[in-house]
Amino acid sequence: MSLLRKGGRRRNLQRRASEIRSALRAPQLAAPPLVTEAQAANTSALVAVITTLGEQITKLEAELVEAFDRHPDAEILRSLPGLGAILGARVLAEFGDAPDRYDDARARRDYAGTAPITRASGTSRVVIARLARNKRLFDACYQWAFCALTTSPGARAYYDDHDPGPRTSKVARRKLANKLVGILHGCLAHRTVYDESIAWQRPAVEFAA
Repeated sequence: MSLLRKGGRRRNLQRRASEIRSALRAPQLAAPPLVTEAQAANTSALVAVITTLGEQITKLEAELVEAFDRHPDAEILRSLPGLGAILGARVLAEFGDAPDRYDDARARRDYAGTAPITRASGTSRVVIARLARNKRLFDACYQWAFCALTTSPGARAYYDDHDPGPRTSKVARRKLANKLVGILHGCLAHRTVYDESIAWQRPAVEFAA
C-alpha cells in the first residue's frame, strides 16, 4: 500500500492492493512450448558467449599489465594519480614513447586536445574546446582526470577551483586533464616519478587551461 500512496492514491488502498496481488498471483499467458525451448537455447548460448568473453578479457588484461610493466616509462606513468596499468597503457600508446616527440608541455597538451583554442576578433575573445584532436587520447585523459579526483588532494582542489557551478563540471574536468598532461610531460622530461607536493605548486603565471 505504501507504493500506492507514493503513486498518489488516497482511497480504497487495501482493496486495490488486494486486487493487484490477486492479479499477479493468477496464471499468466504462456508462450508455446516450441518458442520457450528456442528462447532457452538462445539464452544458454548467450551465457556461454558472455562467459568466454569474460575469460578472454581477464586473460588479455593480465597480458597487457605484464607488457606495460616492462616498459621503461611504466613506473612514471603508474606514479601519477588516477593512472593504473590499463589507463596508463592507453595514455602511453596514444602519446607514443619517443622521448623527443613533443618539444614542450604545450605541444603534448595540444596533441591530447586538452588545451583550448582562443579566438579573438575585434573586441571579442572566446576560449573554446579544441575539436581537432586525437579523440582516443582525449577520452583517456578525460577519464584520467576523473580517476585522479579521488586519489590526489591537489587534483581535487584544482578541479574545485575551476568548477564554480553545475554547468561547468565538464570544463573543469577538461582543465584538470590539461593540467595532468603537463605534469606527465614534466615527469617524463626529467625522468622522475610524480610528487604531489611539487605537482600542485602554483607558479606566479600559470599556463592558461
